[in-house]
Amino acid sequence: MDSIISLGQKNTLAEYMILSGADNRPPMLDKDLVIRTKKYVELSAAEKVQADCDMKATNIILQGFPTDIYSLVNHHRVAKDLWERV
Repeated sequence: MDSIISLGQKNTLAEYMILSGADNRPPMLDKDLVIRTKKYVELSAAEKVQADCDMKATNIILQGFPTDIYSLVNHHRVAKDLWERV
């Protein structure tokens, strides 16, 4: 693909966006607002214990639900959020 696309050849949305330029694009998320969770190996000892307990509590809660309820709430990662949702 040529680096310069003439106006008559803007066949795809990507090519049109290239022609429009950066001033005409939707706003991007601020990098400071993005929250990234730590990997398990990066957690402190206390955070590892909390993560393990939370996983066990979530599993205990989910095992008692019928299939239709389970499918509604199984995406919750924190046991407290899961319990509040139910």
